[in-house]
Amino acid sequence: MGIGPLGLPEILIILFVVMLLFGAKRLPDLARSFGKSIKEFKKGASAIEDEINATEEPESSAPAKNGAGTAAKPKPARKE
Repeated sequence: MGIGPLGLPEILIILFVVMLLFGAKRLPDLARSFGKSIKEFKKGASAIEDEINATEEPESSAPAKNGAGTAAKPKPARKE
């Protein structure tokens, strides 16, 4: 089990140091606030994505005025 270049021993050492720094009583609070932060971040990211999709839809689904711009332009003839 590893996360990127970190192996199991490295992860255990990091968790031990975190426990020493913050104490066992504060770890659940830190994990809870971290979870809330991730939830808010995902919520904000999806809101931005929805906003981007909403602004793209009217442009692509809007009909062209007077049929202008709907016909394909002919390619210029090749010069040999």
